[in-house]
Order: sequence, then structure tokens, then C-alpha cells
Amino acid sequence: MSTIGLIGSGLIGGTVARLAVAAGHDVVLSNRRGPDTLADLVAELGPRARAATPAEAAEAGDIVVVTVPLKAYQQVPVEPLRGKTVIDTNNYYPERDGQIAELDDQSATVSGLLQAHLPESHVVKAFNNIGFAHLAELGRPSGDPERSVLAIAGDDDAAKATATAFLDSIGYDAVDAGPLSESWRFERDTPAYGTPYLDPTAQDASFGTPGTGQQVTAETLRGKLAEAVR
Repeated sequence: MSTIGLIGSGLIGGTVARLAVAAGHDVVLSNRRGPDTLADLVAELGPRARAATPAEAAEAGDIVVVTVPLKAYQQVPVEPLRGKTVIDTNNYYPERDGQIAELDDQSATVSGLLQAHLPESHVVKAFNNIGFAHLAELGRPSGDPERSVLAIAGDDDAAKATATAFLDSIGYDAVDAGPLSESWRFERDTPAYGTPYLDPTAQDASFGTPGTGQQVTAETLRGKLAEAVR
């Protein structure tokens, strides 16, 4: 098993950490407020978890998950992530992040910005298009007919293979959406964002409402990715 570093330990980060620990991975958690603020989550997760600074989590992780508000992506440490697979969960919310010209004019993608910030790392986009509650409840063992898929995108095949293996370990198959330049296909406000994982009988429910998730097959997700237009 691997050590998973988390830069950001909020709703998605905390959920990924829980799934990783349940799968037998070690996790090193971090956030901008300091390790002491993660004491409750560490206690919940048990001996496979510890808290650290973002730089320490980046250094410790075999795989590192960046799950911070997009406006903070330039604060992600660069040096300790060189050569590593970095999974990016970020989405662009101008009301939170401010206007970002490269995203507004569609000359860049969200994960492409992080890749430019981490030029010697291998960024793979994942986890951004599913709510934390659904992520927590839809995982299934390999071979289970009710297993769901998650989209990934990245420019390095080996890094995508690493990310796919990690997803497999926590209960999901992966659909390769292509390079980071195509990762807009499952960014915010696309057909593949959020709603495929939401039970259609509960369309008024939040993506974060437990018990409202539904299985998403590879065929369904590929169809949603193909529907995306710019």
C-alpha cells in the first residue's frame, strides 16, 4: 500500500482520507490552518493517519492529493512534489476564487493551471465531479456489478496508471478522459459534473446529501463527457 499525502483536508480531502485508510493506505493530512486543527480527523482515522504541514504532506506522499480552493493553488509547495503523481480535485468558482482570465477565455483548464505551477510533477485530475457524500457511499470492491466510475485526465500515462490503481483500491474504476487539455469535459457546469452520481429521483438534493447517490457506469460517464461543449 501507499502513503497518500493530502494538501487540504476538507470535505473531499477528508473523504478521500477515510477511503484510503479503509483500503489500507497511510495518510498524511494537512491544511492551511496547521496540524493541530486536524486532531479530531486524525483521531477518527486512527494509527494510519497523522497531521503535518502541506510541505511535509507533499514530501511524505507517494501520491499527493491537492484539494484546496483554486484561488490557493499557487501556495501548493513545488519542490517536494517534483516527480510525483499529484491528483487535483479542484474546480473553478469565480464567486470564491475571483476571476481567472485563462479560465474565463478557455485558454487553460483548472488542472492545467496546477500543472503549470508544478512543471516537474505529473498532475491527474480526479474527484472534482462527485460530491463528498456520494464519493463516500458509492465505492464498491473490484468486480462488483454496482461499481461506479470516476473520470481522470492527465498528460502522463504512468501517472494516470498510478491514479487508476489508487481509485481501484478505494472502490472505483476510472474512465480516461484524455490529456489535461480535455479535462474541461468534467469541470463545473458540464454534463459529467455532479448530476450523474445523483439519484434522478432526488434531483433537488444537494450533491452532499448522504443516501442520494447512484451508480455511474463507464458507458454513462463516457456519454456525459462526449456531450460537453464549449
